[in-house]
Amino acid sequence: MLVRALKQQWDDEHPGGSSEQFIAAALTFETRKRELVLWYITRRLSDPFIWKEFHAQRWRRHVLMIDENRRYEIAGVVRAQKFLQSFCNPSLSGIVTPNYDMLPEYSLGTNGFNYGLRNQQLIGRGAYPMSHWKNPVRVTGSVALAKIHGSISWDTAGCYTDGRRGLTGRALIVAPTPEKVCSESLRHTWEVAERILRPAIELVVFGFAFNPYDQAVLDLLRDSTPNLKSVHLIDIHPPVDRAEALWPHARVTSSQPPL
Repeated sequence: MLVRALKQQWDDEHPGGSSEQFIAAALTFETRKRELVLWYITRRLSDPFIWKEFHAQRWRRHVLMIDENRRYEIAGVVRAQKFLQSFCNPSLSGIVTPNYDMLPEYSLGTNGFNYGLRNQQLIGRGAYPMSHWKNPVRVTGSVALAKIHGSISWDTAGCYTDGRRGLTGRALIVAPTPEKVCSESLRHTWEVAERILRPAIELVVFGFAFNPYDQAVLDLLRDSTPNLKSVHLIDIHPPVDRAEALWPHARVTSSQPPL
């Protein structure tokens, strides 16, 4: 595969280099190679939610839609759903994530979240054929979801009901490079994140390493939490020291991820 060959060549020329550094370099490649690397990144996140089924006399590729019942057949979705629902109460101001995957959407359903604007209409059909034309799919939930680095279900035209943008490599994302910054096309999403964080008294952080090169995200977390009193880290190796450095006036605790 060309992407693997490109990565191997780069590794040979840059011993000890990180994957993020390779992706940063890939953004300077010629158009075809650059697009292949970006396609590979988003396709890997889409693969667990893709299958083929025989319909209308041919095999067709199907991508899991947000409200489709088949999402409950995927163990990871069920586990994520149980985890997120344990926090869904009136005190939850929202979810901020740097991840591109659709686990929050699959877990909460369109009646459980919004992208910063309740009743926003998504592009594409609903969980079952023809449902889009009968009932446009809208996100109506009370939990604001800010995907600050984009999503495999977004492109420059808007937000979709599935992760098909991840198949094409044209999803609206900030590539996972060192020193990721907010792109202008995601400015609204960062503003949603600020609105979620500003009133927060307690923050639950799941699986975030607080890497120094994620300076834009660290600035967002620090500058948008003036009322923060406690932070709970859920991580196999909780970076307590980094969290304490970011929020010196907050109480930082930790625990292992649920089984």
